[in-house]
Amino acid sequence: MSGKSKILIDKSRMPLAMGVAFVAFTTQFGGGFASGAQIYQYFINYGIWCLVLPIVTQGLYALFFWYGMRYAYKHKTYDYRSFSDKFYGKTRFVMSNLYEICYLIMIGTASAAAFATGGSTIAALFDIPYWLCTVIIGAFIFVIALFGTNVVRKCASTLSVLIIIGLVLVLVPNIIAQWGTIVESASRMMSGEMAVISKESGNFGPALWSAVLYFFFQLASVSVMYQHMEDITDVRQINRAAVGMFICNFLAMELSIIGLLAVSFASQLVTAEVPMLVLVQQGVGSGILTPIISILIILGAISTAVNMISGIVTRCVNAVEKRIRDSRRKSQGHLARNAVFTLLFTFLAFAIAQFGLMTVVSKGYAYLGYAALITLFIPFVLHAAVTRGREI
Repeated sequence: MSGKSKILIDKSRMPLAMGVAFVAFTTQFGGGFASGAQIYQYFINYGIWCLVLPIVTQGLYALFFWYGMRYAYKHKTYDYRSFSDKFYGKTRFVMSNLYEICYLIMIGTASAAAFATGGSTIAALFDIPYWLCTVIIGAFIFVIALFGTNVVRKCASTLSVLIIIGLVLVLVPNIIAQWGTIVESASRMMSGEMAVISKESGNFGPALWSAVLYFFFQLASVSVMYQHMEDITDVRQINRAAVGMFICNFLAMELSIIGLLAVSFASQLVTAEVPMLVLVQQGVGSGILTPIISILIILGAISTAVNMISGIVTRCVNAVEKRIRDSRRKSQGHLARNAVFTLLFTFLAFAIAQFGLMTVVSKGYAYLGYAALITLFIPFVLHAAVTRGREI
């Protein structure tokens, strides 16, 4: 391979369906996942149920993404605004604008968190100023998002493969080396004992709600998938993408949970910001695996922010180009319009990250979950019930 194909996975070698599945993978599994923080907050802190609830979370994730992608493909709505206006029908004047707010919350939380997480990791690795690190992250995001959905999808495919390889390299040796501790942790949870940083009861109800809330705020990112439906030629590609999405996401989450159980009762976890780092430091190969974890966090941060910023850029560019009747003028100015909106939203996420409001960002995820419940989950369920699936 030469040129771009050395950096990006060749489309002829990476089926389109798998590329779409990997976009969903990199959207969900960003820096927060790679660090282990989200796994603890929404799963391990709720006890032994953490081992089974990823089936619920990822099953719902794949199902609702499949429904949204099928609708976008059938109705040719390739950005979230055109999707919303078509999907919400007579209520679009209210609901479409509510979803705009939901998407902006997502940009302000998930994308800013990606900047902050990636920037903090680079700062720790190279001891350079945090603001400069976020500039570096922003430059990567800008360049990738600038050139449209094909490049975003190829980069998502490449980053997914790298993240999966990295997770296997980090987790498998430590799961093998610390298997006895993992089994002991699971036994302690079975008896009702909770992880050292948990304030939960261990009851199934709160554990299920936490897993569903995790799904809700991840559901908000379904809109980043619509732009990729323009290249779909058969609904079977969407079906395969949804299956691939479930398999990749479930296995990655389950593997991480099993590995992190090794440190669920470790005293270092009380003050640690990166649970995955605690796992490596008390396991095997810390000298080699610590840099790998750092790289995973950076790659995850970049991939999440790229997917989300690309979604809103596509929406804005499409809105502008719908008003341009001259096809030649529309084509000639497309890259420039992409550049303007990509720069605008990349800078917005960068600016929010400078405040370091990680507590606010953490609360933002909960607000994002409730916003997605109102603007996506309930409308999707009602739409499927009323139409009986005839519109997908």
